[in-house]
Amino acid sequence: MLFDFTHNHDGEQLSGVYGGDPSGATAVVLHGAGTSSKERSLPLVREFVARGCRGVAFDFSGHGESTGKIAELSLRRRFEQAVSVIDAYAAPDRPLVLVGFSMSGQTVADLVRHYGDRVAALGLCAPAVYTAEAWDVAFGDANGRFSGIIRQPDSWCGAPALEVLEAYDGRAVLAVPGTDTVIPPSVTEAVEAALTKRAQYTRFDLPDAQHQLGLWFRDRAEDRHEFVEALLTGLEDRGWAATRTWVAQQLANGRSVTNSRPLSGGWSSQMRRLTLDDGTDLVQRTLVKPFFRHHGPGLLAREASVLALLTGQEGIPAPGLVAVDAAAEHCDHPTLLMSALPGRVRIDEDDLDRRLDLLAAQLVRIHGVVPAEKPRAYQAWTSPERARTPDGALWERAVEVIRRDPPPYEGCFLHRDFHPGNVLFTGAGSELRITGVVDWVETSWGPADLDVAHCSTALALLHGPAYGLDFRERYEAQGGRGLADDADHLYWCLLDALHYCPDAAKLAGPWRDLGRDDLTSPVMGERLEAYVDGLLRRYG
Repeated sequence: MLFDFTHNHDGEQLSGVYGGDPSGATAVVLHGAGTSSKERSLPLVREFVARGCRGVAFDFSGHGESTGKIAELSLRRRFEQAVSVIDAYAAPDRPLVLVGFSMSGQTVADLVRHYGDRVAALGLCAPAVYTAEAWDVAFGDANGRFSGIIRQPDSWCGAPALEVLEAYDGRAVLAVPGTDTVIPPSVTEAVEAALTKRAQYTRFDLPDAQHQLGLWFRDRAEDRHEFVEALLTGLEDRGWAATRTWVAQQLANGRSVTNSRPLSGGWSSQMRRLTLDDGTDLVQRTLVKPFFRHHGPGLLAREASVLALLTGQEGIPAPGLVAVDAAAEHCDHPTLLMSALPGRVRIDEDDLDRRLDLLAAQLVRIHGVVPAEKPRAYQAWTSPERARTPDGALWERAVEVIRRDPPPYEGCFLHRDFHPGNVLFTGAGSELRITGVVDWVETSWGPADLDVAHCSTALALLHGPAYGLDFRERYEAQGGRGLADDADHLYWCLLDALHYCPDAAKLAGPWRDLGRDDLTSPVMGERLEAYVDGLLRRYG
């Protein structure tokens, strides 16, 4: 049963409902903008109450039965009204489950910043996020300042809400309608990218729905039930209960995890360092992004087999396999547990020449591995049809180079994602050493040129085109395998480089997480173009 309330805040009377057990988590459902109100959220609130939660929903000022005018509302006032209602009707110090529709995606992010770890789960339904400039501006009318700000192209880029969602590590469910004429796809992509950084994330697709998901959930009991079920799964452990139980079962001799912290630098996976009660460290890889989660069984099964193969392999400092749940039969997501290696990723400019020579020598040793059974054949990450290059004769010429059958090659064992971000170093100067090579999920059989090309592209983007263009010579100087002649080598180099179009900076996100804030979209774009031009001049 739900009970009505009227809550006084800042001169407004906010109309709302509450109900359910106050000793459990409190689910707060926040409606969107326009003509939205709490009425369409009532079935969702009742669903939470039926699952043992306390449920709360209310009308923001100017909406539904609350007093005030929408024109006088702002993102800041929405946040303040939500805080006032939550503090009055949620059980103190109990977990919060926050659900926000459309504009309230921003409000949920503001609340996460305010309540911190108390937010155990959040559900974002076709969410919007806004530039900081808009936060304190009254909504006004359609021609007012607020509308002018948010209508600026890509004004939402760099929204503080995205930073909050990137840091959030609880349960997160993103409900995405099949058709949304209100929220640009790029906003949804940015929200998803933020949530997959650390959260226990699930994408909840509704292919037949449109933007107004409040109405959709109101009228469709099955989808409403599944959405709430997804939000509350493992709530007692911020959504990670199944994974943590599985990890505990893999530890020998009654060991337990005493500390867990996220590691920077991952793009396809969430990486965490787990410290055990005896001081041992392990690394947990979790595939959360929908694409990688879908392919998780193949990716993690392959990495597990490669780590087993490399155990004791001289000159290849790979992690040791502890356990794997590639199909997420026991964990919340596909998960692999491995030993932690000493050292750290180095993508700075210090000891650069020495580091690049060590990288080249390490790649030579990897290519020397002779497995009893070959791994899968390499897969190309782009093609003439898929390449999304900028306009211009340079890029047209580059695409034409790969518009052919792959050159013949003598295959070898490939890491397939070898670059500075997947190599660990210790020491400095003459004491500089490689102590780890990680991320073996793409291991393949193919031409040595492809690994050399991939590392070369990364070096061009990280340190400048000249470093990428010269890496072939470093590899050959270390005794590497014979690489293809000019035209064929150019094919492999461009097959890799064109994969980074149209926005190389997007793929460089982990590098920025490691402190390379200079790697902006303009810088990366300029370096990629100069590198492609250099390849065509040298080998074309």
